[in-house]
Amino acid sequence: GFHLSGTVTEPATATEPEMTYKVAISFDRCKITSVTCGCGNKDIFYCAHVVALSLYRIRKPDQVKLRLPISETLFQMNRDQLQKFVQYLITAHHTEVLPTAQKLADEILSSNSEINQVHGAPDPTAGASIDDENCWHLDEEQVREQVKLFLSQGGYYGSGKQLNSMFAKVREMLRMRDSNGARMLTLITEQFMADPRLSLWRQQGTGITEKCRQLWDELGALWVCVVLNPHCKLEEKSCWLRQLRKWGEMDVCPLEDGNYGNELPNITNALTQSSGHSQDSLARPRRTVFTRAIEGCDLHWQDSHLQRIISSDFYVSPSYQREGESLLFNSQGQPLWLEHVPTACARVDALRSHGYPREALRLTVAIINTLRLQQQRQLEIYKHQKKELLQRGATTITNLEGWVGHPLNPIGCLFLTLTEACRLEEENCLEISDAGDSKPPVYQHVPIATGNQDSGESYLSLALEVALMGMGQQRVMPEGLYAQDKVCRNEEQIIARLQDLELDPVLVQTLRKQCILLLEGGPFSGLGEVIHRESVPMHTFAKYLFSALLPHDADLAYKLALRAMRLPVLETTAPSGDVTHPHHLVSVVPSRYPRWFTLGHLESQQCELASTMLTAAKGDMLRLRTVLEAIQKNIHSSSLIFKLAQDAFKIATPADSNSDTTLLNVALELGLQVMRMTLSTLNWRRREMVRWLVTCATEVGVRALVSILQSWYSLFTPTEATSIVAATVMSHNTILRLSLDYPQREELASCARTLALQCAMKDPQNCALSALTLCEKDHIAFETAYQIVIDAASTGMTYTQLFTIARYMEHRGYPLRAFKLASLAMTHLNLAYNQDTHPAINDVLWACALSHSLGKNELAAIIPLVVKSVHCATVLSDILRRCTMTAPGLAGIPGRRNSGKLMSTDKAPLRQLLDATISAYINTTHSRLTHISPRHYGEFIEFLSKARETFLLAQDGHIQFAQFIDNLKQIYKGKKKLMLLVRERFG
Repeated sequence: GFHLSGTVTEPATATEPEMTYKVAISFDRCKITSVTCGCGNKDIFYCAHVVALSLYRIRKPDQVKLRLPISETLFQMNRDQLQKFVQYLITAHHTEVLPTAQKLADEILSSNSEINQVHGAPDPTAGASIDDENCWHLDEEQVREQVKLFLSQGGYYGSGKQLNSMFAKVREMLRMRDSNGARMLTLITEQFMADPRLSLWRQQGTGITEKCRQLWDELGALWVCVVLNPHCKLEEKSCWLRQLRKWGEMDVCPLEDGNYGNELPNITNALTQSSGHSQDSLARPRRTVFTRAIEGCDLHWQDSHLQRIISSDFYVSPSYQREGESLLFNSQGQPLWLEHVPTACARVDALRSHGYPREALRLTVAIINTLRLQQQRQLEIYKHQKKELLQRGATTITNLEGWVGHPLNPIGCLFLTLTEACRLEEENCLEISDAGDSKPPVYQHVPIATGNQDSGESYLSLALEVALMGMGQQRVMPEGLYAQDKVCRNEEQIIARLQDLELDPVLVQTLRKQCILLLEGGPFSGLGEVIHRESVPMHTFAKYLFSALLPHDADLAYKLALRAMRLPVLETTAPSGDVTHPHHLVSVVPSRYPRWFTLGHLESQQCELASTMLTAAKGDMLRLRTVLEAIQKNIHSSSLIFKLAQDAFKIATPADSNSDTTLLNVALELGLQVMRMTLSTLNWRRREMVRWLVTCATEVGVRALVSILQSWYSLFTPTEATSIVAATVMSHNTILRLSLDYPQREELASCARTLALQCAMKDPQNCALSALTLCEKDHIAFETAYQIVIDAASTGMTYTQLFTIARYMEHRGYPLRAFKLASLAMTHLNLAYNQDTHPAINDVLWACALSHSLGKNELAAIIPLVVKSVHCATVLSDILRRCTMTAPGLAGIPGRRNSGKLMSTDKAPLRQLLDATISAYINTTHSRLTHISPRHYGEFIEFLSKARETFLLAQDGHIQFAQFIDNLKQIYKGKKKLMLLVRERFG
């Protein structure tokens, strides 16, 4: 039949009652061409009721009554039966049908109506004519709505995942050869092009967001797949080409390489790659995400050699041809396919995607045989040029286009094609699409179906080989953040897939063979002896190779990883390669290196590789040496070397067993390098680094500590050396940790004292106090340190530093030395009349109290200094008050006589202080009155009261004060209200 209708009952659940739905389905040539269901479900997939009815018809065909098309039944009725039929039909559905029935009746009765011009009438139950289009039903409106909704959520709420599953649906449709695949992709693309964010991003000049960018990439790759369908009709292809061109010409269309110019050759270019590609970037055509698909429309599948490759496993060259050089076959007679590699791989992807897995495999094998031949030839060329290239130490790069990170993902495509052929499908195991709990795939060796059966190779070993070839290809770092980021991402994806492979003897052999080829491969390999300065680094790849090879061939593993440690773009004096062919990636930015946006990530990968080697080499002094040298030669970032030092330290000192001295020494050496690197540059982690180094040296032992104390000047600033390094080394904890005997303790202490004195000489301001502290236990050293302080006091030290040391001296029981330093400090100080909250006031009060306690002579010596330095009346009156409260000389210095009498303010030295205090009050009063506001009047009157107390200490003080007040009234008589208050308080 062509039309199926039925009712589907959904049984009741705990929450919902039983529901019945009317379903109608139209068929045409084994495809469902339209569906309707009473449930009103809106989705791009059929609802459960449509599926249920279809399955019922498939499984129980004899239970579905088969009827003639309705037009046949009507043909058998006479005039009365037809009238009866129509009237009953209208009565059964009069609300829905009556308006339509009336309209049709009117048209039939009108002789010149459109309906009367057509012979016969339509019959929905009779099926389509043989020429009509027939395709599976797809609810286009629904597809549009869903894509629009997911895009509007901007990658949130899992919308990116939803869009990816729609892309996966398209791939599934292509694989089932369902013509709706391209139709659905067109609908998706239309919505992507209508995304309002595109014009916004374009106006703002910001790149598309990362998540969105990946979706556009997949969209572009899917179109390449669609246009490369080996069995599509020409008119279909030209229709797609028109669409793709229309989208590509819109100014909001995203560019292929993330809004940067692109140097890549056209998809249809043959394999010949020369240095002639250095066209100016401005002259390059604009390449959008659809450009590759547009170029793909020019490709066809008619080539007879290609047809033979994909249609037979046993296509080999006739044996007589094998002697001569043939471009179609290799020396074993296996077919080659010499097409631009990413393009050839796009063909493989198209075959795979359109449900031709055997053909895809055959083409893959031909491509790999071609790559092998190229690898051999390149090796031979390199052997001839090797001497010259090694002398020059650089190379012009050969691969303008990297395969890893390429928009068409050629290596990933070949790898997937080959591994899919080797996958062990577990019993009744549906593939879990969410990366959640899916188990890693299990693979088995499947021998390659070829003309010569003895090859002994499997698709699995080919998969490993091609992944290693592709990842090891030497290639230029592409321009632009997005393209560079994609290189890293694609590399990580391929490595994640490689890690799913269990390395059995066959695969280990493949791995070793390919690694040796990569090491010998010259400029064509990223692991060759000479590489171009702007080559994509191999650290991530080498880390995988190192770990994979280590159990089987440690020498090869180390050789490879050490070779990969380099990062030539950071070497300041990198030779610029062949001068005759200016390299095609000359950076516009005149900087030391081109704009490598992912440099930080690449450096951390370099560090990871080094860390992996250090861990593996634990206990092997020779290997550790080589790894250490590689780190010191190739890693230029102090924070990364520090991270490596910390890693090595952690591995060398496990909690549950003894330390490994070999690795500890490496940690220390790296730590010392970090100290030297960051000594003269600012680094916010410097204190942490210094502390860590002392910890590490302590773990290594007493000789390491002696060594860093003796060579402190090349590692630390004087402040660090005294306050952190020596202080930690001399601490009780360190002595206990090392359980030192007396001679060792003495040796350390002597080194610390020598360091302390050297630092005090070099930077007395910051190191004098630490030096004194470190030298406390050694009389001669302590005296030397004190002398250094005295010598520096007059020139290089501030009053704060001197007061601090003076207090320390008093605390240590050297009051006279403390007095000397306090006097020196006073000469550096200057306190203005209004600085009554200055932080040095406490020091001044302390210095005066110290002098007073020592005796009259000391007080007499310090008062002139105080008078000279302090002009603040309240501070001076405070000192004066304290000096008159007790008798001087109470400190009881041996050999001094103490009269025990209070001192008079009329006699020296206090007389000088009293005069200075009175004159400070007078000066301060005038200063305050020049700009006083009414709200400060009360405060001012209190200030005058304090002044009177000081005036009254003098013999004629009351007369002096009265004169002072009269003077004020005279000068400031304009301030009537204030003078009224003065009169009220002081008469």
